[in-house]
Amino acid sequence: MFAVVRTGGQQYKVKEGCFVSVEKLPQDVGASVEISEVLMIEREGGIEVGRPFIPGAFVKASVVEQKKHRTVLVFKKRRRKNYRRKNGHRQPVTILKIESIIH
Repeated sequence: MFAVVRTGGQQYKVKEGCFVSVEKLPQDVGASVEISEVLMIEREGGIEVGRPFIPGAFVKASVVEQKKHRTVLVFKKRRRKNYRRKNGHRQPVTILKIESIIH
């Protein structure tokens, strides 16, 4: 059984017991999170698709870690002008462990 949920403006396919890296959430490590924006659920009986969300369905998860993602390099250059700028950016992320999918 899996579900497709939306958090932080992005969609994620999740299963029970899997780990998901999402946009930073304000909860502390060890806290539980309920994601109520469930777009689709697949079970043995078939697929249920929401319009846009499935009413009454939610995903329980727990916060495993708060960290920064890998560095994304930003490089700007103007040819023949001796203009070069190099910057890096590390986006904060939250690692979630999916506990259960409830419908």
